Amino acid sequence: MELNDNQKKAVLDEHNACLVRANVGSGKTTVLIEKIRYLHQQKKIPLENMIVLTFTNKAANEIRERLKIQNIEENPSSLFYGTFHGIALKLLQEVLPIEELGYTKDFQVCLPEEELELANQLIRQHTLKIKYKNRLRKRLDQKNRAATSRQPGYQDDFPKLVTLLTEEKRKQNKMSYEDLLQNATELLKAHPHLLPQLKWIIIDEVQDCDELQFELIRQLKKPEVGLFAVGDPNQVIYSWRGSMFNIFYKFRELYHAEELSLPVNYRSSQTILAVSRRFQESGDSLTGVQEEGEKISVKNHYDPFQEAEYLADKIRSLHESGVPLTEIAVFYRLQSQSEILSKVLEKHQIPYEISQKKIIQDIPVLAWFLHILRFLSNHEDLTSGTYVLCDKTFGEGWTSKKARTEILNFTQGSVFLSKSLLFQAMWEYRDTGSDYINLWEQLSLEKYLRPSSSDYKENRRQILSLLKKMESYHSIRDFLNDLVLNGMEPEKDAVSGESVKLMTLHASKGLEFDHVFIIGVNDGLIPLNSRDASTEEEERRLFYVGMTRAGKFLELSFYINPGTVRVFPGPGRYLSSLPEKYLAHPADATRDTKEAARHLQDLKKMILEEKLRKLETPKQLVEHPKYGRGTIISENEDTIVIQFDDYGEKEMLKAFSQLKKIPNNN
Repeated sequence: MELNDNQKKAVLDEHNACLVRANVGSGKTTVLIEKIRYLHQQKKIPLENMIVLTFTNKAANEIRERLKIQNIEENPSSLFYGTFHGIALKLLQEVLPIEELGYTKDFQVCLPEEELELANQLIRQHTLKIKYKNRLRKRLDQKNRAATSRQPGYQDDFPKLVTLLTEEKRKQNKMSYEDLLQNATELLKAHPHLLPQLKWIIIDEVQDCDELQFELIRQLKKPEVGLFAVGDPNQVIYSWRGSMFNIFYKFRELYHAEELSLPVNYRSSQTILAVSRRFQESGDSLTGVQEEGEKISVKNHYDPFQEAEYLADKIRSLHESGVPLTEIAVFYRLQSQSEILSKVLEKHQIPYEISQKKIIQDIPVLAWFLHILRFLSNHEDLTSGTYVLCDKTFGEGWTSKKARTEILNFTQGSVFLSKSLLFQAMWEYRDTGSDYINLWEQLSLEKYLRPSSSDYKENRRQILSLLKKMESYHSIRDFLNDLVLNGMEPEKDAVSGESVKLMTLHASKGLEFDHVFIIGVNDGLIPLNSRDASTEEEERRLFYVGMTRAGKFLELSFYINPGTVRVFPGPGRYLSSLPEKYLAHPADATRDTKEAARHLQDLKKMILEEKLRKLETPKQLVEHPKYGRGTIISENEDTIVIQFDDYGEKEMLKAFSQLKKIPNNN
């Protein structure tokens, strides 16, 4: 493969540790793959003597595919290529003495939601006093535990909960994402010579490392082990997940790493790069090989309704001129901004796809069935067994107390038969292989899915489809661990033809399109109102990432009347910092506000009428483990307001609400 001089220098570098600062569109993945190929073919390093760490399963699969591993003698399944959590899992199952920590090799990986369920169960069981329970998920994160425990406002039983949770996870043979990294790091530290064959560590997107991942690398990196890491400090946009902005400095100081750069961008026009440089944080040089290209279009719109109509016309015009819809994308800061866009594009019959990750756990029947699978693979998992029985739609509808009493009585031999035929079948089931389609009959799921219900056929299809996928796995445990670590999208109807992509700026990372529209560049939206200097810097990096996704055409827009609290009208400060010589202001950008408002009354009426129809429909019923039944009053992207029957109105963070929807016909 033809490489430029900077790329060749990185591939052929002989230093024990090398950091490559790869600017956007500079061929980062190509360099990483060529480095692996060079080490294997020229330096005769067997592939199984390398650990290749990525941050997504998609990236790991791309590396495998492009290396054409299937043509090499080594067994691909034995190679350490994957995400940090996936590699930690493999080390714990195949290399490290996990028994020293009280686990067995067949441990399960649990989702954050499962860990939260278990924590809440322990709170009830031990009558613990925990403040701000809607923040419990965040407090359970390793990086927040010490900090929140020291704060005066958090003087409660949280330290005791952490101890009980650690013991219970060990008893149930479960590990969280963070447990995987911590346990692998601890055992590597205690047994530094268990990986004598390791010769190289290759890291993709190193700028996304958090503290736990960094510590795992430190234990893997011995003096005789080489390190090659590729990333871009200008694309640190996940600090809220724990990413370390100073990771390059840490590696440089710790390993005296050689630092190289890939300054040549192959994606974007010279004009787009010139404007994007204003938001580069590291000061790296950024040059391009593409033509100068069109000026950056800056548009103002009266409000999001007018903008949506404009975008529909613009997208149709581009498509009619020969631009594929797949090369057109609209980026925004908040997911809620997609609502108006999607309605208008639908009205104009323009195919679109909202890039919002959906997982099978989002489907109620599959969320319930996954708890069945967790119990089938681990009879110590009483949390999942309780969940299955308490479910009011598909389970027995018991209270948590009744379910736990029933389970304990039955499992301890106090009764001969369980009061639940489903639980009896779950307890008697033994995982013997890949013939999982028979689980439908063995567990009598027909009865529990209620054949008379309107959604029976769809629920049955979803479960049978999942069982079919499981047949390629050796055990239910392997399937569940793969699902937790790598995700799996639910079955969905095939989308015919191509479509425009709508996504948040965060979701755009790693993608590229010929034509990009970034909407809502108003202060309070892009950028969001920042709490401190570090969040303001991250907002700038996020805007930089969005702009540099564009290849040929980039348009930035703002609202005169944003219609949203805390969003300021008029162009945001990011727009005022752009060099005027690279900008174009189309003649129709400014419209009379009164005329614009009149023009869009029908559209607004349509949106408002739809919202009213939603209000007139029966309210969604939910159940909370502490507050019981309630009704959703309102919700936005982050929070939800519920009127509980016994506790009144409460507002909760969606991510930690622990709510379970109840069908309105029940």
